[in-house]
Amino acid sequence: MSSNILIIEDEKLNADRLKRLIGMIRPNANIVAVLDSVLESLDWFGRFPMPDLVMMDVRLSDGLSFEIFEKITITCPIIFTTAYDEYAVKAFKYNSVDYLLKPVEQEELQFAIEKVEQYCNVNNNQTAIEDLVRYLKPKSHRNRFLIPFKDGYKAIAVENVCYFYLEFKVTKARLQDGTEVVLAHTMEELDQQLDPQVFFRANRQCIIHVNAIAQLHNHFNGKLKVDIKNSDIEVIVSREKAAALKQWMDC
Repeated sequence: MSSNILIIEDEKLNADRLKRLIGMIRPNANIVAVLDSVLESLDWFGRFPMPDLVMMDVRLSDGLSFEIFEKITITCPIIFTTAYDEYAVKAFKYNSVDYLLKPVEQEELQFAIEKVEQYCNVNNNQTAIEDLVRYLKPKSHRNRFLIPFKDGYKAIAVENVCYFYLEFKVTKARLQDGTEVVLAHTMEELDQQLDPQVFFRANRQCIIHVNAIAQLHNHFNGKLKVDIKNSDIEVIVSREKAAALKQWMDC
């Protein structure tokens, strides 16, 4: 089973890793294609037969992969992958459609493939996808935050935030004027609510506004170091996300 597998992933390192792991887990599997965008995926599904399994990244080079489901119906099992969204993993582990964190590990991928081969059917698969889309896809991007201030509240515009960061399990926002505010949101919630064209999730502890980035430096092991304007914070981007950051900065 799962003999024809389609990979939808916009980061070459992650795509290569998936191909290597699939080759180890299912040596006879055929990787029918590796696609990196919503547009390319829609074109592929319009021209080729449905594969037996799709490995699909949530964030692609031209948008969220959920946009694919708004245009076509995919009737085969799907295993989603993403760099973060830990809460979503917990919420959807019971579904026949699995959801894995990057970098994907061989044991987790093998379990996911065995799971969809044994239990997944078309109806359950489509229902799980619809539930997942409703759960994860934001209705619109966040524009402001309302935070406690003195005896009342004040609004903080998202455009005035240089970066968000996690410190001792507390989420904070560093503003352009150098001040900081505490937010009652997790980093995972912010990652879903913020405009991905403007904010980049550099790592588990930091989300950066594009205008706050002064320079990128090569770091050891293929990582990147990000210089933030008017800040001495050190932001390290993993090798797996480095290519995505450079592509994001170059668009």
